[in-house]
Amino acid sequence: MKHFLAILLASAAVVGCKPVGDNPEASQNETEESAKLNAWFEEKFEEELAFSPIRQTFLGIKTDYGKIDDMSAKAADEQLAWRRAAAEEMQSKFDYDKLSQTAKISWDMWLFRLKQAEAAAKFRDNGYVMHQFNGAQSFLPTFLINNHSVDSEEDMSAYISRLNESARALGQLLTEAQNTAKAGTRPPKFAYDGVIDQSTKIITGVPFTDGEDSALWSATKEKIAKLVKDGIINQDRGDALEAEARTALVEKIKPAYQSIIDWYTQDLANLPKPSFGVSELPNGKDFYNARLYNFTTTDLTADEIHDIGLSEVARLRTEMEAIKDQVKFEGDLDDFFVFMREDDQFYFSNDDKGAQDYIDAATKYIEDLKSKLPDYFGVLPKADLVVKRVEPFREQDGAAQHYRAGTPDGSKPGTYYAHLSDMRAMAIPPLEVIAYHEGLPGHHMQISIAQELEGIPKFRSTGGSISAFSEGWGLYSELLAKEMGAYENPYSDFGRLTTEMWRSIRLVVDTGLHAKGWDEEKAVAYFLANSPIPETAVRSEVQRYLVLPGQATSYKIGMLRILELRKKAEEELGDKFDIRGFHDTVLGGGSVPLDILEKQIDQWIEKVKS
Repeated sequence: MKHFLAILLASAAVVGCKPVGDNPEASQNETEESAKLNAWFEEKFEEELAFSPIRQTFLGIKTDYGKIDDMSAKAADEQLAWRRAAAEEMQSKFDYDKLSQTAKISWDMWLFRLKQAEAAAKFRDNGYVMHQFNGAQSFLPTFLINNHSVDSEEDMSAYISRLNESARALGQLLTEAQNTAKAGTRPPKFAYDGVIDQSTKIITGVPFTDGEDSALWSATKEKIAKLVKDGIINQDRGDALEAEARTALVEKIKPAYQSIIDWYTQDLANLPKPSFGVSELPNGKDFYNARLYNFTTTDLTADEIHDIGLSEVARLRTEMEAIKDQVKFEGDLDDFFVFMREDDQFYFSNDDKGAQDYIDAATKYIEDLKSKLPDYFGVLPKADLVVKRVEPFREQDGAAQHYRAGTPDGSKPGTYYAHLSDMRAMAIPPLEVIAYHEGLPGHHMQISIAQELEGIPKFRSTGGSISAFSEGWGLYSELLAKEMGAYENPYSDFGRLTTEMWRSIRLVVDTGLHAKGWDEEKAVAYFLANSPIPETAVRSEVQRYLVLPGQATSYKIGMLRILELRKKAEEELGDKFDIRGFHDTVLGGGSVPLDILEKQIDQWIEKVKS
């Protein structure tokens, strides 16, 4: 179940563009076998989609619009059994050697997804079900508010049904959290505090308590009011729907969250110490190694990743020194970090106006870069992009910005979310680079293009992002933006180096925490010694790594591999190298493991040569 929920959260994040790599003169046998396999993939995609009404909604499908996924361990077992049977069926019905290059990659991806699911099942008792960083307790209300669109009376009835269904799902998730606790797996105290705080905020305000409207109630009333305003229903029917929604919120949602609050509060006494890496938990070392493979899609060990991080931190410090000298700062790099961290010129005002200034600036950077995209990409996304502030009930001081995808048909835009509750944790110098990472040419381009792909099975184009690929692309896009003429202000360029340093530090800190016995304070101290990022944001980052073991390593490992493949293509193709062709090839197969990405680039190189 936890693995399946992770896919949902990612696909809340996962061009028409044709897949790359196939030979137009492929044999008839290849064409026929590939067509049969692709038809089979479409059948299996529909079967898989039936497991997840939430995923259907992300794809703009309203088939099970009033339902929420089954979050139980039993459902996870059923999904794994289905995936195993499907893989066996594929291998018995089709001949790999008769497939086109693109179809072979789809075959490999199908088996890779099974491998991921098998690992998730093996370590089911090792993951954290709920925690402070976009955990399940905040995901469900965010989904209902932002992703369940209401265009008809039936849609509103489905929304109310989903309020009731969400209460059931939350109960299942709490049971899973209790089961993992019995197995010896509990996240650190700050994760408990975050779950309690977010859950409390969700059920604070009308209709749960006195005061202002809660976020869920406000969204509910807005959806009903729009139906009345548009003449789809009359006011009496609107009042009746509002009463039904109130009942679901008060009688179902509130008790579900109160149960979460009560159990997490009571279980605080069972936590061994303030913070710890997963290697200290039962089966933790094997679990962490599995997480490293899952997130990097490589066989790199924790020690190897740690050493890569140390090397990159040293290199980036040298580049930071050069900018410090460029702006004629008097003092060493540590002094410059303090200056960048504390000087008022590097922050917007710490209020709602400052938050809006941040959103406006991020939007402008993205819009300004749009005109340059055709020089670097042959295929551009159709979907629009908006920048928004995170909803109050899940907003955290200094938490990382993130992206959630729109629908494949473009009817809902992609959204870049920023946590802006503490503007002193959101420095201006990294603002530009983060806008490129989350927006264009980063996640919005990569995920929107994947969703708009034609000619590859839907399980690939809409199956969620593989972290090493998607986050590797996001970090690569930060450097690409410099090549496109961004970061004219040296402090913004220092912000770019800061975010690359940030991702390099992650290699050191994540492995330090989970494989080398580092505690939270040592990780925070290392982070502060090598970057100007405010301590509030640093502490939020370190706590994120503690509850998402291995995920933080995917960014830099993925970026380095994309740069290696680009260098290889440039060297082998010489004057024939076309940056647009390279980028279209990288993005033109959807989100893939790094070894499959290398196959795609090799195929493209040979195609250009011939």
